[in-house]
Amino acid sequence: MPVAPNDATPATTSHREEIKSDFELRVGKHVTLQGSARITPAGVIAVGVAAAAMTLALGYLSSSLRRR
Repeated sequence: MPVAPNDATPATTSHREEIKSDFELRVGKHVTLQGSARITPAGVIAVGVAAAAMTLALGYLSSSLRRR
């Protein structure tokens, strides 16, 4: 199966403070996984707030299950 070169990706506007990451995972001779991610500092903060909210909600639910 042909793989498109990385230069063929469409041009996107980037944030001046965005964080980029690329990775390539090889498993044996024939399996290769490639990926990339982009996030801004505001996105990192939003993910942290969402994770904290979910942790607090799950903590409340688990403590209420123990009381029964």
